[in-house]
Amino acid sequence: MPAHQITPRVYYEDTDAGGIVYHANYLKFAERGRTELLRAAGYDHLTLLEKEGLLFIVRKMEIDYQAPARLDDILTVKTSIKELKNASFIMNQSIFCHEVLVCSMVVTLVCVTKDIKPIRMPDSMRASFNDFTE
Repeated sequence: MPAHQITPRVYYEDTDAGGIVYHANYLKFAERGRTELLRAAGYDHLTLLEKEGLLFIVRKMEIDYQAPARLDDILTVKTSIKELKNASFIMNQSIFCHEVLVCSMVVTLVCVTKDIKPIRMPDSMRASFNDFTE
């Protein structure tokens, strides 16, 4: 299946004094991509926490910056699941600007309880994530 995609715009607040996206703000764009993939799979953070008592936390992240994005650019954030495990999964995320790779990320997320204890993802959730697995 192709990666899930969103297309956020770069706002003034996302940039540094030179009008280039500040490096830490790519994390925000990536988070939005992960959140929207979760929604596309039929879930949202608030419902998962309130009804299922679980949430996802970032365990590890590797980022490779390739090129700058600038004020008013429209980005394409592509998110897919590289590996789905019992209580965690690894996602690949790529951010493009005008079809040029700006940065890529490998993100490990862990499913945890409200008490931050790892827990196996429900089978129904794992099945819905299969649609976004590479």
